[in-house]
Amino acid sequence: MSSKLTPQIGSSASAAARTRRIVLTGFMGSGKSTVGPLLAARLGWRFLDVDDVIEAEAGAAITQLFARHGEAAFRDREHATIARLAGGDALVLALGGGAIERDQTRELLLTAHGTLLVHLEVELKTTLARCAGTENTRPILADQANLASRYARRLPLYRMAHTSIAVDALTPGEVTEAILRAAGLG
Repeated sequence: MSSKLTPQIGSSASAAARTRRIVLTGFMGSGKSTVGPLLAARLGWRFLDVDDVIEAEAGAAITQLFARHGEAAFRDREHATIARLAGGDALVLALGGGAIERDQTRELLLTAHGTLLVHLEVELKTTLARCAGTENTRPILADQANLASRYARRLPLYRMAHTSIAVDALTPGEVTEAILRAAGLG
């Protein structure tokens, strides 16, 4: 099992004392929505997927919100939702793949006391393999012309997270264990 684990938050003991919520970020197909519930179950915490919360509150699918209002309006709604949810304790929160692009969202998650921002790093070829056939439910995946440039633009932003874990060759259980170790909770 090879995994790149880059903790940037200090010792595991101090991380465990401070970690009150874990926020998962990464490109689509990185496993946020798969690993998040496993991690929450291990910790006895709640799991929320920001996209699911937005869809429930808006009464519309993300693809419909993009089509009706555009990406900028969606990102405004997404930031407001993350800002509201990110104050919760005993919470595992999965972000949409583009949430990290907004400076205010990134700053909030990097500086919020008790928040561990975890980047699940995935190669673009893995994303394409894992997400094949979901183009009609993933607006960015459907835009193949811009997919690689979005990935390249987002990767350095994802890597600003407190911890990055290369997940391409890991099972969801192995990713969960790596996150627990990074948080000093495993």
